[in-house]
Amino acid sequence: MEQTANQFLGQEQVGKLMKKYAVPCIISLLVGALYNIVDQIFIANASYLGSYGNAANTVVFPLTVIALAIAVMIGDGCCAFVSLSLGKGEPVKARKSVGNSVLMTIVSSLLLCAVYLIFSDGIIAMFGGTVNEETFRHSKEYFFYISLGIPFYMFGQAMNPVIRADGNPKFAMISTLAGAVLNMILDPIFIFAFEWGMMGAAVATVIGQIVTAGLAVWYLCNMKLIKPAKPDFKPESIIIRKTLTLGLTSFLSQISLVAAMLAINNMIRKYGAMDAVFGQEQYAQIPMAVVGIVMKFFQIVISIVVGMAAGCIPIRKRCKRPKLLHLFYVYNVNFHKKVLTNSPKCAAQLIRYTHLIGGFTVQKYCNIVKSKLNTLIRSMEKNASAFVVNPKRDFVRKSELSFSKTMRFILGMGSQTLGKELMDFYDFDPKMVSVSAIVQRRSKILPAAFQYLFHKFNEIFSQTSFFSRIQTLRCGRF
Repeated sequence: MEQTANQFLGQEQVGKLMKKYAVPCIISLLVGALYNIVDQIFIANASYLGSYGNAANTVVFPLTVIALAIAVMIGDGCCAFVSLSLGKGEPVKARKSVGNSVLMTIVSSLLLCAVYLIFSDGIIAMFGGTVNEETFRHSKEYFFYISLGIPFYMFGQAMNPVIRADGNPKFAMISTLAGAVLNMILDPIFIFAFEWGMMGAAVATVIGQIVTAGLAVWYLCNMKLIKPAKPDFKPESIIIRKTLTLGLTSFLSQISLVAAMLAINNMIRKYGAMDAVFGQEQYAQIPMAVVGIVMKFFQIVISIVVGMAAGCIPIRKRCKRPKLLHLFYVYNVNFHKKVLTNSPKCAAQLIRYTHLIGGFTVQKYCNIVKSKLNTLIRSMEKNASAFVVNPKRDFVRKSELSFSKTMRFILGMGSQTLGKELMDFYDFDPKMVSVSAIVQRRSKILPAAFQYLFHKFNEIFSQTSFFSRIQTLRCGRF
């Protein structure tokens, strides 16, 4: 199953992949944004709430975005980590990432819920809820029930990207849609029929969030590719750190809106009081209600952009060429010209063909290729003196950076800085060597080592049987 999914991601057209992954993700985020917008629509149409209710909704809105920011940091980070791990053939790390993400979501959501309930008055005041007494009362009522639903809201939003990473973006979309539709049905019932006011709007939202969270729990128990077991839920600092690092950009994109709303709400509260009309107690909430409506539509735009980017994470990460298959990118075009061939045209073709093979055709053979390549490097290590600058001194003593490890690092290098490449290579291991150490070791290996490896690598695989319809890369045979 896992191989089939990886093969599909590696070989399917980008347009179809975007339709399968990015579109449901955009819809999921749009639906998530609609929770608060729907509340605002029904609140505004309730005569006994009006602009006071809308202003209260505006005060609480950025506080829900804080919860969303933490959730998407965990969820998108886990999605990226899982996709990278599956792309590299490391399902154990993928399972651990899911387990740790579930744990992080539960702990962080309960902590945030506790903070919101304990310090509710101060938090509401910080976000401009004291613009007048009526707005503060509505804000406090709405915020109390929304805070109770924070654990469910965060769990549903955090698990949404994880479900996409498991190859089921449609279910991720349906789970979010189910909660939002239920919220839209319950809102008019609770607000107009039962006249529960702000409590009714909040309770309808929380019930919808519970449904989304419940569907996420069901899916986690029935995952297709990643099936975490009990040991995978044990916290591991390396997994947690990498997951949060990968999800940091998603967090920043959401938290920036919170910072903007915090500044705007307080400026409205301060400078609105100077206006002849809105400085009056009964009208002070109107500017805040208006800004809230505008910010909701801005959230729709953010949801589309972030959804498109987040939906592409499984495609981008899992289609990433296996690192050891970067063999032919070792020293860029100049290396190809100087070491492998004197013909610039031949070098250009070499890069084009290796890109094709590295990215797609070899995907299903990557474990075989890596095994053969590692065997070749180990055999070269036994006769390392033939491939180093100073045979009597270079790679003679045992070291963390052996000849074979240095070769593998060089072959796996991408376009990042050496520091970032080392972190990826060592997977954030504290025993990671310094940048200067790798630079020193790299300089000791002759270019002839890579020329030898290139030709030996090509001798192993048959042109006709191993790479169907694609020539094995040998200089001069294009």
